[in-house]
Amino acid sequence: MSILVQTLSIKTEFNQNLEYLIASKQAVNSLPSLCQLTPSKIIVSPHVLLTDEIKSSNETLSNIPLANNCDQLELVVFSDISYSLLITLMKQCHLSIVGLNAINHRNNLISYRFAVISESLKKSSALLAQFALENKIEAALLANAPQLSIPGLLVMDMDSTTIEIECIDEIAILAGVGEQVAAVTELAMQGQLDFTQSLHQRVATLEGSPETILEEVAKNIPLMSGLKTLIKQLKKNHWRIAIASGGFTYFADHLEKSLDLDASFANQLEIKAGKLTGKVLGDVFDAQAKADSLAVLSKKFMIAKEQTVAMGDGANDLVMMATAYLGVAFHAKPIVLAQADASINHSGLDCLLHWLK
Repeated sequence: MSILVQTLSIKTEFNQNLEYLIASKQAVNSLPSLCQLTPSKIIVSPHVLLTDEIKSSNETLSNIPLANNCDQLELVVFSDISYSLLITLMKQCHLSIVGLNAINHRNNLISYRFAVISESLKKSSALLAQFALENKIEAALLANAPQLSIPGLLVMDMDSTTIEIECIDEIAILAGVGEQVAAVTELAMQGQLDFTQSLHQRVATLEGSPETILEEVAKNIPLMSGLKTLIKQLKKNHWRIAIASGGFTYFADHLEKSLDLDASFANQLEIKAGKLTGKVLGDVFDAQAKADSLAVLSKKFMIAKEQTVAMGDGANDLVMMATAYLGVAFHAKPIVLAQADASINHSGLDCLLHWLK
């Protein structure tokens, strides 16, 4: 079958940004549309708007591969990626672009959602994660991503995800055992030490410390970049948001209240006579408990599985991320980055808005 298309010849190593070629503002009914990107040529449907600086030609072509309507695999990149880097990405990650599904304007950034073909989603995803990290860009390869406009559920880790610090490390510094505790925390997050064991080991060093050090850490707690923007936009679209943390309820409860979240889960430190005992009350809130909390909230708020997202940075988040429909690694350890569905490596939390449809 032959179809009419616009074609645009590209010079080798063309370093202009993607937005320079394909206008970021398109007519309401122009997308989704046929779109092919090659090292030497862009091919798009006649109704796709190219920028004024670009001269294109109309021609009739045959044997144009089209995206299967049942295949919802998408590559999401931001408008400032250079064309040559995008072509390199496609080559190294074994992807072929066959359509332009949407262009989203969210949190003052613009992203392009391309329909793509891949022989192996798992292989291409792993290659893309490494490519994005090495080239200091954000990009995602997503299959039927949750939709922003439909109510959903986001469950986030707390330490080094929702907030910039590891609370137990900050408590330990005030208690005079900072270096000792930080070393154990890092081993646990890398997956080299059992989380429950590491938590008991770290908390034990805090025995006898005054309860007031918790208040001191809480009042200076730094929120992760993009957190408030993410929460605001998700709430506009009736999403539920919760924290599931291997940290402590003292801080999780504080964040739940101050950020107007829907729920929070964490470990409770035992305190007697105004001092930490070096113990936690009840069972440790571990990796499986995090995953269970996502399932509980999904049922409570009647959120479809396809609309659930989990985000974290450490090995203790992997079970929760696997339970969610979309598991996102945020500034994560290598073990997490290798297993996540998508990642955010350099940007703030609000980058997630662009991974959603």
